[in-house]
Amino acid sequence: MTVKELTSSPSLATLYPKAALGGLRKTTGDTLPDTEYVRGGVIVDPAHLAAYDHVCGFRLTDELPATYPHVLAFPLQMALMTEPDFPFPLLGMVHVANRITQHRPVRLDERFTLRVRAENLRPHDKGTQFDVVSELLPELDATDTPVWTDVSTYLRRGGESGSSPEKRTELAPPSPSAVWTVPGDVGRRYAQVSGDRNPIHLHRLTARAFGFRSAIAHGMWTKARCLAAFEGRLPDAYTVDVRFQVPVFLPAKVAFTTWSTGEDGWSFELWHARKPKPHLRGTITA
Repeated sequence: MTVKELTSSPSLATLYPKAALGGLRKTTGDTLPDTEYVRGGVIVDPAHLAAYDHVCGFRLTDELPATYPHVLAFPLQMALMTEPDFPFPLLGMVHVANRITQHRPVRLDERFTLRVRAENLRPHDKGTQFDVVSELLPELDATDTPVWTDVSTYLRRGGESGSSPEKRTELAPPSPSAVWTVPGDVGRRYAQVSGDRNPIHLHRLTARAFGFRSAIAHGMWTKARCLAAFEGRLPDAYTVDVRFQVPVFLPAKVAFTTWSTGEDGWSFELWHARKPKPHLRGTITA
């Protein structure tokens, strides 16, 4: 594997034009690059963490929400997926699932190394999917063991995969534990703290240019907002796994429902408040 060591976070201002230009090219192959991006000396800005906590609904503490390191890894993910040898253009890819494992609480005052790579290219009934794996490692730990792992699954639509369509079963009826009002500017607010300024999340007009009737909420914001509802009940080590379904068109009213699946385990869903359409389905396991 080729390791590319970075001394600073890649510039998203440079990567977004690169992604736009990459959208003009066709698929270039069926092999993921054998490359890993590594950045050491990663520290958390307390003000940035506070802004993230505020927009996602987390309490202010000295421990990072399990979804927060995803925004630290996002520039490395972008850098990897906009390289010329990446087989798919970034524009048009769909984030279909995300699984995060926190092996222990991660503190604000720690220093980390981030690692990002792509793997597991495989068929999907609507095209081709693959995983982008991100890992967070403490700099003073010689065991080379991640304390946090993120697996984001992306779908490139098109082509015949030959695989069977995924069976979609209802986890629970849409009887909400809570109903949340999602403001129309949450896409811009989350973009400010996450760096993910995809036009489909920012404004109605820019979203319409990509075929959406209005701006849609970031999938990782919906996951973070759901996870925030579990604060005070989560174990030190757990996995939170979600599949993204129907987009949340902004502004919106959504219904959150959750139920226990055993000791330190839950399932949860986010629904359209007036229609039985799930936006997100997930589980938390110790």
